[in-house]
Amino acid sequence: NRCTVGNCTPGSLDGLGVAQGLTGSPDVVIVELGYNDTQTQLAGEIDVHQALPWPDPAQPGDTIWMGAVDSSGRAVSFIQSVYWEFGSGVVLADTGIAWQNRGSSFSLDPASHLVLAPHKKPFHTLNPAHARFDDGRHMVYGNMGGDGQPQSQSAVFSRYAMFGQTLQQAVSAPRWLLGKTWGQESTTLKLENRFDQQVMRTLSAVGHDVEILADYSDTMGHAGAIVRQADGLYLGAADPRSDGLVAAF
Repeated sequence: NRCTVGNCTPGSLDGLGVAQGLTGSPDVVIVELGYNDTQTQLAGEIDVHQALPWPDPAQPGDTIWMGAVDSSGRAVSFIQSVYWEFGSGVVLADTGIAWQNRGSSFSLDPASHLVLAPHKKPFHTLNPAHARFDDGRHMVYGNMGGDGQPQSQSAVFSRYAMFGQTLQQAVSAPRWLLGKTWGQESTTLKLENRFDQQVMRTLSAVGHDVEILADYSDTMGHAGAIVRQADGLYLGAADPRSDGLVAAF
């Protein structure tokens, strides 16, 4: 089935619902990902005066991101995850490697588009990113942190690429997380305490279940990024929320 974002949209009109409805079926090919009338409609559905409920159940998880760029410009953006804190709980006796349990994201409902079947992939948050700019820059970036992965990656990228922040500023700036992250069951809207207090009050007033975290909380995940500029200069940023670092050798 060839479809667009428009005619593959599920009943829910929130962005995550659209993504879930487009994921998992090998016979669905997305042929239109640019801005279109449907995305304008989805944006128009956002009520700035009333938050939508966040019903997704919490699941435990554990993930890391790494990025590397060599002297020739070959770049890798890499995410390793066992999903839940100890994955499937099964360890290979010969290697000590724990098996992941991403298969738990499948459905056993035969009517679901995420039904467990050959050649299908479950919906997941793994998204190691690589951006190529028109001016010749290349950027690898990523984040761990459950539902916060795509949220933080969007924040880091847009701050650097669109709003003029340095790479380190983009990683270090205050972040938010709607939903669940590693090691927690809470699905609140989590905000670091460095956001303006009026922003926090407004979000709470429109119906978000706001939870205020520390100034630099590792609940937001551990983001990182590397940029190779067109002139060959390398830039790197590590997250002050973690023990990650930028290393050159």
